[in-house]
Amino acid sequence: MIFKLGLTGSIGMGKSTTAQMFADLGCAVWDADAAVHRLYAAGGKATEEIAKRYPDVVDENGVSRDKLRERISQAPEVLKAVEAIVHPLVRQDRKDFALEHPDKIGVFDIPLLFETGGETEMDATLCVTVPPELQEKRVLERGTMTPAQFQQIRDRQMPNAEKCARSDYVIETDTLEHARAQVQAVLADIKSRIENA
Repeated sequence: MIFKLGLTGSIGMGKSTTAQMFADLGCAVWDADAAVHRLYAAGGKATEEIAKRYPDVVDENGVSRDKLRERISQAPEVLKAVEAIVHPLVRQDRKDFALEHPDKIGVFDIPLLFETGGETEMDATLCVTVPPELQEKRVLERGTMTPAQFQQIRDRQMPNAEKCARSDYVIETDTLEHARAQVQAVLADIKSRIENA
């Protein structure tokens, strides 16, 4: 049976880099954002349902995230309706992934793990963290958003301190070497938990 480790952390905390470190050590990694991209693609499972309700946000490539974002900014209730379509499909995608990797340690990269109650489906949880100044520096260096947009996203997410407090493991991603050592320690702990179960 797969051991499910829920990996979370706010924007700019190093989730993707940490997930890759687990993958490099032989873990099966499932990415919530990648699952949504698959569901939103042309022919994706969410695209047809969203097209029925909001045909203006779908084009030949599937659901247009820009058009959807625009629509949500004009009518915030659209977000709830889209989440009602997408969340069950994402949950099913996650279950299918777990069934495909029964003998692995599975790392489930879920940005909104606690916000969506996903931690109840995990065997353990892990939060990545860095100080707020480093988080902001990393995000703004990407050049994809303004300080105001970053603040808006951070305000919508559960506070980092709360995520860390609710997690079984916390990894500080201040440097790659430090993060890698902590990933190895977490894996060693999980393997000993599995052996002694």
